[in-house]
Amino acid sequence: MLGWSTVPALAEEKALTKPQQNNHERKLKIDEKSVTKHTTKVNGEKFNYTATTGTQPVWDEEGNPTASLFYTYYQRSDVKNTAKRPLVISFNGGPGSASVWMHVAYTGPKVLNVDAEGYPLQPYGVKTNPYSILDVADIVFVNPVNTGYSRVLPNKDGKMPTKAEQKKYFFGVNADISYLAEWVNTFVSRNNRWRSPKYLIGESYGTTRVAGLAQALQSRQWMYVNGVILVSPTDIGIKRDGPVKAANRLPYFTAAAWYHQALAPVLQQKPLTELLAQVEAFTLNDYLPALAKGGFISVQEKQVIAEQVAQYSGLSVSAVINNNLDVDTSFFWKELLRDRKQTIGRLDSRYLGIDKKVAGSRPDYNAELSSWLHSFTPAINYYLREELHYKTDIKYNMFGNVHPWDRSGNNTGEGLRSAMAQNPYLQVMIQSGYFDGATNYFDAKYTLWQLDPSGLMKERLSFKGYESGHMMYLRREDLKKANQDIRDFIKQSLPAKDKAAKYE
Repeated sequence: MLGWSTVPALAEEKALTKPQQNNHERKLKIDEKSVTKHTTKVNGEKFNYTATTGTQPVWDEEGNPTASLFYTYYQRSDVKNTAKRPLVISFNGGPGSASVWMHVAYTGPKVLNVDAEGYPLQPYGVKTNPYSILDVADIVFVNPVNTGYSRVLPNKDGKMPTKAEQKKYFFGVNADISYLAEWVNTFVSRNNRWRSPKYLIGESYGTTRVAGLAQALQSRQWMYVNGVILVSPTDIGIKRDGPVKAANRLPYFTAAAWYHQALAPVLQQKPLTELLAQVEAFTLNDYLPALAKGGFISVQEKQVIAEQVAQYSGLSVSAVINNNLDVDTSFFWKELLRDRKQTIGRLDSRYLGIDKKVAGSRPDYNAELSSWLHSFTPAINYYLREELHYKTDIKYNMFGNVHPWDRSGNNTGEGLRSAMAQNPYLQVMIQSGYFDGATNYFDAKYTLWQLDPSGLMKERLSFKGYESGHMMYLRREDLKKANQDIRDFIKQSLPAKDKAAKYE
């Protein structure tokens, strides 16, 4: 997940550097797999599938293993011809986040035991996902270095790379894309999937990852993909600074205030998508130009804009004016329900929190994250060990130590545009939750609009919105809808048998 804190490396990483003295030390098996057989029912159709959990190495240019990545690969059993069977390659983000989130809550054959709105229930665990995309595509969930069970390995002399060396090889926008492209090549070769239509899906920072991978796979591995799905996307290198950054928050503010019934009745009674269309028009036509004037806006215009922003955000006019029309998200999360002595969540603003003090300019904690970790941590540890039979004493890192992360040279959006231009088959879909305050949906729309300035490929770009947050799939209604949107995207982006990849 974008911006989530990471934990420091623990003793287990140190144990990997030591020669094995006995059988009691934690040690990563760098190239192994376990296969289990299962049955599921998706959209009323019952079928068998296999689940392969394992590790696959990353190699340096001399052929020495430098890391090993943990993955889980689901493959439908009754498919005879994999040349026609799509393969979805799935990544989460962070950077430093394991693949757990989409694995056991979105597209995989199992989902968390949570209520209809996504709140944790006990006993913790998983249940059948009746909406999984496994009916139409095989899926591999990949854990980048230091996430899940994936780890950096000692060099050929038994020494761990220095922090600087690890950053160079793994922990940066372009290093991450480079080694993962090599890893995907190996995975596809080992599993005989070169002929299969391929799709990349990434969530949050994972969208930066898959946008870059689309271009890297195509230009360095000669592997062309059919589709890229960006779930709750980051900016993918497309800048949204200054007035644009400030203005783009307002539609999200409206959505969150609408959910908590903090708007005036005339707005509150409108359907959300109808209201948001109205606010988006104001944002582009009035709010953005006003912010661009900065301190030289007239007093009268500033008052008029502040009153409208207040009406659409659920905040007071004085709060908007005191922030010079530029309301920070942290302040919004604290301020919206201050009179109720509650805060709202960052990644999903449906979630409520309570702080030590009602005063202040930002919440004490992210209410949604505390709730999610309730469910995900026990579920993935149970599921991998007891249902998929992958057993290890290595700790499953929900968040791994990957910092400092090198964010320089992020041209992933341009790379994705270039890949689309050179591959007429390639299509892109964005999925966003209206109540996501970290990677807000209007920023995602803006990224979509700016991805191809020529407008010549806009028919291959699409946007889907949901009445939920960053992980829209936690809400049962959106779990069904979002998976169906992926299913439809895959089906419509598969070319007809005789349709060549060319422009006409």
